[in-house]
Amino acid sequence: MKLTSRFALFGLLLVPSVFGQKKEILEMQRDILQMQDQVRSLQRSQDEKLAAIQVLLQQTLDAANKANTATAVLEASLRDKLKDQEKNLVVPVAGLGSKVDQMSSDFSSVRESVADLTSRLGKLQNQVADLSQAIRTLSAPPPPPGATPTAAGPPAGVSAEQLYNAAMRDRTSGNADLAIAQFKDYIQYFGSSDLAPNAQFYIGEIEYLRGDYTSALAAFDKLLEAYPDNAKTADALLLKGRALVKSGFKAEARTEFETLIKKFPSHENAAKAKMELRALAPAAPVRKKK
Repeated sequence: MKLTSRFALFGLLLVPSVFGQKKEILEMQRDILQMQDQVRSLQRSQDEKLAAIQVLLQQTLDAANKANTATAVLEASLRDKLKDQEKNLVVPVAGLGSKVDQMSSDFSSVRESVADLTSRLGKLQNQVADLSQAIRTLSAPPPPPGATPTAAGPPAGVSAEQLYNAAMRDRTSGNADLAIAQFKDYIQYFGSSDLAPNAQFYIGEIEYLRGDYTSALAAFDKLLEAYPDNAKTADALLLKGRALVKSGFKAEARTEFETLIKKFPSHENAAKAKMELRALAPAAPVRKKK
């Protein structure tokens, strides 16, 4: 009896303990189920996001392929248009280049013509001045009769101005021999005057113009040696070079033209000397001075 009562009491004490453990198990099962649901939800969310990313990647690849295709088409179109433009521009540009070259040549010719005209005008002004001086000389009283030159000086009553103007007058009138004789007298009597280099130059110029290049070269050599720096040096170098060309001495002519360009780079004769150099053929025999 006592034993039975003891078992009954033990059973009553055991029931609450078992019931508590079962409740904890149920709560654990519920928590596990919730975690499983959360894992499934998270997995589903990740799958959806991955699927969306794959779709976006595919769309991006498709767009890139389309862009590449459009770029290739545009590049091919531009290349074709550039080829067409090149074909259309080659002929006009070539023609334009030819016209520019022609215009440059024409301009060079015009510039040379203007330079020649300027030189002629300068010479004409000199001639006008010489004529004015000659008129004043003619109105002066003539030298006394019987006046003869002396070894020490000019004829009595003959001044440097009179002799020079008379020579210039004969030069302008075409009296070449008389002009040369008077210029030589001027140099003999007034060789240290300011106009002596001019007189020596005109002797060479007259000889050059009438084709006596040997005498012209001798006159220019004398001028450049006796009067190396004067107003006629550039003109003498140019005419001397031309006389050498006409005489066949192109090597020496080249030297004279180069000296003119180097010594007087801004002179109008420098441009003429450059033209002469371009026209020269390879070097020819060298002249021997007399």
